[in-house]
Amino acid sequence: MILVNHADIIDDLKARGLVHDSTDAEALRTRLSEGAVSVYAGFDPTADSLHVGNLVPLLLLRRFQEFGHRPVALAGGATGMIGDPGGRSSERNLLDRETLDGNLAAISGQLRRLLDFSDGPGQARLVDNRDWTEPMGVLDFLRDVGKHVTVNTMLAKESIRTRVESDAGISFTEFSYMLLQANDYRHLHDTLGVELQVGGSDQWGNITAGIDLIRRTSGAHVHGLTVPLVTQADGSKFGKSVDGAVWLSAERTSPYAFFQYFVNVDDRDVERFLLQLTLLSLPEVSEVMAAHGAAPEKRAAQRVLAHAVTALVHGSEEADRAAGASQGFTRTAAELSPDEWTDLAASLPVIELSGADIGRDLVEILADNGAVGSRGEGRRLVAQKGLSLNDAVVAEGTTLEAADFFHGCWAMVRRGKKQRFVLRSTV
Repeated sequence: MILVNHADIIDDLKARGLVHDSTDAEALRTRLSEGAVSVYAGFDPTADSLHVGNLVPLLLLRRFQEFGHRPVALAGGATGMIGDPGGRSSERNLLDRETLDGNLAAISGQLRRLLDFSDGPGQARLVDNRDWTEPMGVLDFLRDVGKHVTVNTMLAKESIRTRVESDAGISFTEFSYMLLQANDYRHLHDTLGVELQVGGSDQWGNITAGIDLIRRTSGAHVHGLTVPLVTQADGSKFGKSVDGAVWLSAERTSPYAFFQYFVNVDDRDVERFLLQLTLLSLPEVSEVMAAHGAAPEKRAAQRVLAHAVTALVHGSEEADRAAGASQGFTRTAAELSPDEWTDLAASLPVIELSGADIGRDLVEILADNGAVGSRGEGRRLVAQKGLSLNDAVVAEGTTLEAADFFHGCWAMVRRGKKQRFVLRSTV
């Protein structure tokens, strides 16, 4: 952990484009300069994994930790049962307790991997708001929290106002989410001395509600800071790939696919993503971009970005393996060594084949193993020249032969431009 002037983090965040809103910026800077501050961000377990869109607020906690402050990561076991109405046009489906518990355990592990929980003055804390929310009765909640917040104030918040004005409206359940999050801030302030809540810009209304609740109940002055929501230069949503969301879970998005997502980012986005999604210093980012500008066709900046983010999420070993697999695709299948094939098999979906598959129609093999949705879909891909075997376009009626395997056991199928499958023969 890097310990430097506590207040320098504000300058660092601004240089990275990571300050969207803050309460009383000068007062916050002054407080940060006085010594270590406890700062928290919340993450609701609405799925069994966080996604790359969660990385900016999560790394924001890590940045505060590296500047000597104390991060508190909140896994929202209680708020996850309700669902934040912000950014949604309709009600969330409520999760059952078993699903919620599974999701909570999964994202807690991801939070632990990205923060430093070792003993020390900046040790991270992981808390679950269900621990203090469930014991609170409804009458206690109405008296201790609801009494201090006016409906007028809540309706003025953009996340609430947008839903109220929509055709779908908003239920009392989701309307109460803001109060639950406000109470989280109050509880963490009272028990852990938290003085700063951070989050994405869509959380501003919830954060200021908590600040106001603390002021009304204890007279204390606390702070809030939000970061911009990450977008892509072409207008597409950050964190979306051809196949859907890009998850932090290796089971949902393989380290190789995760790496490839960042290798393929637009040149217009790469510097901003290096600044906001990695822990590279500002001078290091400048150096990477200078080299990239001299030879942009090499996509060196994208490769630095992909390796840095993959290493943060999956570890350096997986990042190295994914980088090796990615480099393998700059050559033909025939040029790959046995070790490179092994690395690919650790990074890509593998279809295990036996002697009975030799001589069979390739499309049938792929359909039987889920590489295409059906034999009909596979044949349509063949007709559109969207399927290849070992870098050669597959023709109608192509069968898989022993001669198609390199080093006695390896072959590669590509579907479309990006989806790849390793075929491994046990013959």
